[in-house]
This record gives sequence, C-alpha cells and structure tokens, in this order.
Amino acid sequence: MTEFATQRLIIGILKTIYENNDPIGARLIADKMDGRGYSLGERGVRYHLKILDANGFTQRVGYSGRIITKKGIAEINNALVGDRMGFVISRIHEMLYSTTFDPYKKSGNIIINLSIMDKDDLDRNKELIHTVIQKGYTVSPRCHIFEEGANVSNIAIPQGSVGIATICALTIDGVLLKQGIPIETKYGGIIQVDNGTPVRFTDLISYTGTSLDPITIFMSKRMTDVMGILDNDSGLLLGNLREAPIIAHEKIMDIISLLNGADIGGVIGHIHAGDTVLSAPISPGKIGIPIYAGVNPLAVLVEKGIEVTTHPVSLIMDYSEMNTIF
Repeated sequence: MTEFATQRLIIGILKTIYENNDPIGARLIADKMDGRGYSLGERGVRYHLKILDANGFTQRVGYSGRIITKKGIAEINNALVGDRMGFVISRIHEMLYSTTFDPYKKSGNIIINLSIMDKDDLDRNKELIHTVIQKGYTVSPRCHIFEEGANVSNIAIPQGSVGIATICALTIDGVLLKQGIPIETKYGGIIQVDNGTPVRFTDLISYTGTSLDPITIFMSKRMTDVMGILDNDSGLLLGNLREAPIIAHEKIMDIISLLNGADIGGVIGHIHAGDTVLSAPISPGKIGIPIYAGVNPLAVLVEKGIEVTTHPVSLIMDYSEMNTIF
C-alpha cells in the first residue's frame, strides 16, 4: 500500500471513530470501514488503532473501544483536501439517511446543529435569540440545552459553557427523502433581505465543492447582518437550497405543511420551478426549495462579538428531546 493510500485509510478510521457518539470497538470499525470500501478485517483495524493510539489520535476507553482525541480531530481537519471535500457531502448523506422523523406522528430522529457558548452570554441574550426566532428566520423554536461537562458526539461542553442544539434545515431534506422524494442538497449561502422580503442569495457555496461546511464558513467570516433585519428589516441571513423533481411539488407542499405543525419550518416564500430561485441556479425539471439556516439565532450573537462555536449538521437526536422553546 502506498503512503497516499495509507494516509487515506488512517483518515477513514479516524472519521469512523469521530462519527460514533460512543466508544467504538475494532469489530464495528471494521464493519463501517467495509462500507467505505476498505476490507481490513478486525485484525487489520487493531493494527492501525495501535498506531493511532501511539500518535495520540485515539484513546482507549476500557473494554468499550476507542474515542477520538482533539489531536485526532485536528488530523481530520488537516487531511487531504479531496478527502475533506468528500467528508462534508458524505456526512450530509449519512445524516439524511439516519433521519426517521415522521411528520404524521411528530416523532423520530432529526438532524441537529450544536453551538457552544458561555452560559452567562446565553442568559444575557435570550431575548435577542427569541426575537430572531419569532420573526421566522430559523427552522424551529425548539432546542435542547446541554450543560457543562456533557459529551455530545465527541464534543465536550467546557466548564462554564452550554451547548445549544438547534434543528438543522437538512432535517427537512431527510424527511422528504424518507417520504420517497428524491432530494439534492445543493448550496449553503447568504440571503439578502430588503424591507422584510428575501430577495436573493448574495453568496453560494456548493456542498459538493467544499472541504468545509458552508454555514461554518459564512458564520466564521461574520458575513451575516441579522441585526440589520431586526433594526431596519434589511440585512443578510444564512440559508441553504435544495432541489427536487417538479412532479413532486404538491406532495412536498403537503409534507412542509405537516412539518410546520411540528414546529419545523423556515421554508422561504413560494416554492417554484424556473431557471433561478432567489437568483440561485436551478436544474431543468427541478424546483428549488430555499430554507433559512437553523443557526441564524446564534449568528446574531456572533455579530455582537460573542464567542459562539457552531458545528452544523452535528448529530442525530430524538425530536422528543427538543424540549426547550425560546
């Protein structure tokens, strides 16, 4: 095996451990790696785990298996560009497949964003977050608060901080997929709002053409202007766009209506076919579905200079656990 192939294999094992919320053993890693196209076997995985342990990328937790360390996560982030590009869209596909939310029963698993911030900052800015949510510039008013010390999908909540789980817009993609509608998650972007009306995407990043999540990029660069919308009805918001077949239009609208009844929404304006939706290109025979990002209520805090670390498309949670309503 070449050095290049070995590096890809190592990154594959690290990703497999990273994506598992709990310690994971060699046998399960081998099964998951087989699904990625690597037929290592349990013995081969154990060999590479010893190397990863020795380099400080993984850590053994008794007889339960391995967890990834901060150094291991950094190694993933510094991986080959091609692998990182594939990681974003592959993770989205896995999350969509894992979505089990039933809009008729209002139960099942949904996709979550995780944002971490100082507990005192949250207490001081709850009213501001509430205002963004009440104006409809997010997916849902429902969230879950993780207290300090919690370990969420291999992400530790530091002392003095809280983790805020918000419903990700890609939950809607997952629900449509499970209802038999072919859905393609296309872009993350910035939506310009004038006089309270969304008018166009000013910036777009394709989920298939990036090594980082688009929402992470836009938030870290502070490209939003949510405060401008709250103060003057004009500004910039985070959003994303997906495509679906025109023939499924009526069924999509019915499902979106059901989701609204479960406090899951954020779909922008009237869904229609055409060359563009909010100036974003749409493929022939498709309709474009723009949706506000679930982390817009946190983006406004970033604008104020408050430190918020956000992990979009972070994990799967049961809808019943979204028990806090802003």
